Amino acid sequence: MFCGWNGSVEELTKISGEEIMRSLISFYRESSGENPAATQTDAWEDSIQVLREQFAVLIRDMPTARNWGLAFEYELPREGGRRPDAVVLAGNRIAVLEFKEKQSWEQADIDQVEAYARDIRNYHEASRGHLVIPVLVPTRRKGETERLEDVVVVPPSQLARFFLSLPTSHESQLDLSDWLMSDYAPLPSLVEAARRIFNSEPLPQIKRAHSAKVDETIRYLLDVADKAEKQKEWHLALITGVPGAGKTLVGLRFVHEHHQELSEGRAKTSVFLSGNGPLVTVLQDALKSTIFVQPMHNFIKQYWMRGTAPKEQVLVFDEAQRAWDAEQVREHHKGVAASGEWRSEPEMLVNIVERHHEWALIVGLVGEGQEIYVGEEAGLGQWNTAIARSRLPWVVHGPARLAGLFTAASEYHSEDLLNLTTSLRTHLAEDVQEWIHKLLEGKIAECKPLADTIFAQGFRMYLTQSLDQAERYVQTRYSGEPQKRFGLLASSRAKNLERYGVRNGFEDTRKLRQAKWYNEPSDSPESCCALEAVATEFDAQGLELDFPIVCWGDDLKWSNSKWVSKPYRGKKNIRDPHMLRLNSYRVLLSRGRDGFVVFVPPEPEMRETVSLFIDAGVRWISEPNLITPVDGSHLDCAERTR
Repeated sequence: MFCGWNGSVEELTKISGEEIMRSLISFYRESSGENPAATQTDAWEDSIQVLREQFAVLIRDMPTARNWGLAFEYELPREGGRRPDAVVLAGNRIAVLEFKEKQSWEQADIDQVEAYARDIRNYHEASRGHLVIPVLVPTRRKGETERLEDVVVVPPSQLARFFLSLPTSHESQLDLSDWLMSDYAPLPSLVEAARRIFNSEPLPQIKRAHSAKVDETIRYLLDVADKAEKQKEWHLALITGVPGAGKTLVGLRFVHEHHQELSEGRAKTSVFLSGNGPLVTVLQDALKSTIFVQPMHNFIKQYWMRGTAPKEQVLVFDEAQRAWDAEQVREHHKGVAASGEWRSEPEMLVNIVERHHEWALIVGLVGEGQEIYVGEEAGLGQWNTAIARSRLPWVVHGPARLAGLFTAASEYHSEDLLNLTTSLRTHLAEDVQEWIHKLLEGKIAECKPLADTIFAQGFRMYLTQSLDQAERYVQTRYSGEPQKRFGLLASSRAKNLERYGVRNGFEDTRKLRQAKWYNEPSDSPESCCALEAVATEFDAQGLELDFPIVCWGDDLKWSNSKWVSKPYRGKKNIRDPHMLRLNSYRVLLSRGRDGFVVFVPPEPEMRETVSLFIDAGVRWISEPNLITPVDGSHLDCAERTR
C-alpha cells in the first residue's frame, strides 16, 4: 500500500470515518513499526471530518467532483516516510493538502506544504505537466481563503468553495490507481546516493541530472581510462563545478563503474581519495567500508615514504584545488618532511602513480572558490608544476578555460562535459550559487532580483536575530520527516557566537563526531538535528544538509559598503587571509538543499551585516509574505511554475 487510504471523493462521503481511521492506523503501523500517537490520530479525525463535510457540499454543487481521486497520507517513494496529509486529484489538477490544528500558521507550515507540492510537481512522473497546488488548512481558522505566494491558505469551512473556484478543465480525470503507482525520482542526498551506488542499487532517473549531462561525463572518463590503459599513456582529467554540482558523486560513480567494467578476476584499479577528513569519515561510515573512499594524506604517507607503487592506477582526487603546497606538506606530513623531500601533494601523487611504468589516470575534482585552509591557496597551478617536473608526457583533459594554465601538458583536450554548471543540491533553484557569488563579491544590487527568482523556484533564504526562532523553524518545517537533516553551521574563526549558545570554539568542534552528526537518526542526541553540536566550514565542506542554520560571526562583517574580515593572528605564509574568510562563508552558505536561515547576533557591530542581507533579498523568517484574498486569479502564481 502506498498511502493510508485512497478512493473517490464520493466514497469518502459514504464510508464511515471509523473505517478510514482503521486503514490509516494499519498503514502507520506497517510503515513505522509503531502505533500512532494520540496527537496524530486526533489530527486524522479532524481532517477526515473536515473533508467529509466539505466534499458533501462540493458534490452537491459540482456533481462531477464525485469522481475525483483522494489519497490520505500518500508516502513519497524513496523519501524515508515523507507524507503530505492528503492529495486530491481534481480532474487533471493536483491539490496537495496539509492540515494544521491551529488558528494561524508559521512560515515553516507554508514552506512544508510548498515543498511537498514542488517535489510532486518535479519528481512524480504522473504529475509532470499538471497544475500542482499547495494548500494549507489551519483547522481552527475562520474567515476567507488567502494566498501566501504559491500556497493557498484555506479555512476548513472554505474548502468546498476553494475547489469550486478552480478553473474549469476539459481534460480527462487523472486515474488514482495509475497516479499512486507512478514512478517518483527525487534528488537523493550525497550520502544516500553513495549508499545506492556502492550497493549497486539504481539511482533515480533524475531529469535535472540528465540535463547536467552527468552520465555523459562519467562515460567520457571511462573512455579516457580505457584509452590510457590500451595506449600506455598518462592522463590527468580535471572536473570543475560550482558547489552542489555533483562533482563528488561523479567521482564516486566513476570509481564504482570503472570497477564494474573490469573483466572478471582483474584487480580493482581505482580509488576515491580526499583530503576532506569529514567527507571521508561520513562516507566510510555510510558505506560501512574503507576500500573505495580513502584519506588522501594516508595514501601519500604510505606510498611516498615506502617508495612503492599502489595497486590502483586510476585515482580520483576530491577537491583537487585544495591540495597542499610544499610548505604545508613540510609542516603537516611529518614523515615526508623527515625525508627532506618537500613537494606539493600534486607532485607527490604524480610521482607515486608513475611508479607503475605503464599507464595511469588521475581525475581531479575541482570546487570553485572553496580554498579554506592555509596552504591550499596555490590552487590548480600546482598540478601544472607537477607534470612539468615529471619525466613522462602527461595528457590533460579539462574545460577550455583551464587550457592556458597547463603549459606543461603534452596535449590538452578541451571538453565542456568536464565543467559541471548545474547545481543538483538545490533542486530547481539554479541561481543560488550565483547569488552567493555576488553576495560575497559585494554586488548587492544584483542580488535582490536573483533572490526573488530563487524564492519562486522553491528555495528559501531567511534571516533572524533569534537563534531560538531559527531552531523552531527547522523543527516545525521537518516535523514528521525523520530523514531530513538540519543543523548549526558556523565559521571556525567567529568569536562572538558562543555567548548565544553556538559552541564553535576549537575545544568543542574538535570533539565533533562527523559521521554520527550527519548519519545518526534525527532523534539521536549526536545527530545534527539535536541542534547541540556545531559544524564549521571544515566539517561541512563537500557535505550537505536539507536546511542549515548558518550562524554569522564577527570574523566577516559588512562595513562601509564592503566586506571586512578579522586578521589571522600567529599565522604565517597566508597569501590572502580575506579570501579564506570569504570562501569559508561560501562553503557555509552553499550546504542547503531546501534553503538556509542566517542567524546574525543582535549586536551593534552586526547591524550593517543585517541590513546587507535584507538588501540582498533575504527575508526575515517572521516577515509576512504577500497575502492576498483569493478570487478567480488565485492560481496565477502556481500556473507559472508548471
